[in-house]
Amino acid sequence: MPVIMRETIVAAGAVNENLLAGSAFEFARQNSLVSIGLNQSATGGFATINAGADVVAEEFAPPIATVYPVIPDGMYFSDVAAAGDRLVIRYRNPTGGALTVRVVAQVTPL
Repeated sequence: MPVIMRETIVAAGAVNENLLAGSAFEFARQNSLVSIGLNQSATGGFATINAGADVVAEEFAPPIATVYPVIPDGMYFSDVAAAGDRLVIRYRNPTGGALTVRVVAQVTPL
């Protein structure tokens, strides 16, 4: 099962349009079940999750942790992505300091 694990630092006042950009699994190769866990190093940031045209989660404050989300307990989001759908996790940091964001995305072909 393909897995994407990313740790990204988002600067104060910055937006990362897609934490998964550049991954070999950013675009679903076939119909797949996608499970996503996401956390941030401190309060203040906001994330939005999309799989193709599906809004999986509108802007929300991710949980706080200093490690990657734990599988399966930290995998709060899931969706079925059609072949060719792009997985997008947008992260906005309106705070005065940099925040570290950790993402785990499991892609299970159907």
